[in-house]
Amino acid sequence: MALYKTITIDEATKVLIWKIEESFEWLSEGIELTPHCRNRVDSMKSDLHRRGFMCIRHLLAAEGYVDHDLYYDDHGKPHLKDGKFISITHSFTFAGIIISDQPIGIDIEKQREKIMKIAHKFTPLKEYRTLANDDAIIRKLTIVWGAKESIYKYMSVPGLLFLHHIYVDDFDFDEMKTTAKVNYQGKEESFKIDYLEFEGFTCVYALPL
Repeated sequence: MALYKTITIDEATKVLIWKIEESFEWLSEGIELTPHCRNRVDSMKSDLHRRGFMCIRHLLAAEGYVDHDLYYDDHGKPHLKDGKFISITHSFTFAGIIISDQPIGIDIEKQREKIMKIAHKFTPLKEYRTLANDDAIIRKLTIVWGAKESIYKYMSVPGLLFLHHIYVDDFDFDEMKTTAKVNYQGKEESFKIDYLEFEGFTCVYALPL
């Protein structure tokens, strides 16, 4: 079992991260999927995506849930039948969930150079040109993207744009946290952002302030 990390944020909120090392066959043992989820995993062409999908079910099991406790709304957002809130993420060899009594969002991203090429689409890149080198810029951009992705998952509203509606306050790497604001359709909402880095990956999660 490759439960990589567990973070207890408070008594009502927990993050669980899985490092994907097992085969799809091993991960499928003892896991009963709903017909909807069985169709989803069977339609996946990437073996790593299929393994990531099954890892999420193991993370659910670690918190006492089975696949039948999970359902998706019309926007594809996951929900738990007991009324708790959940957010799910998967990137390459890591998968994660966050479960809480309040709405939340989580994202895991691999730190890659290509993020510099798309940064202008989700944040003003000039804000980060004071950093020492490209590696530092990649790290910061990955955190900013993860923060915005986490907020997007939390809000799950059509038309919300990373560049125009979500602003992430600047931060120092060693703080491991920042804040963010959303201005959309005349409403403003603030978020607490926490992040961690491991093995060339970044995990970010957002909670409302």
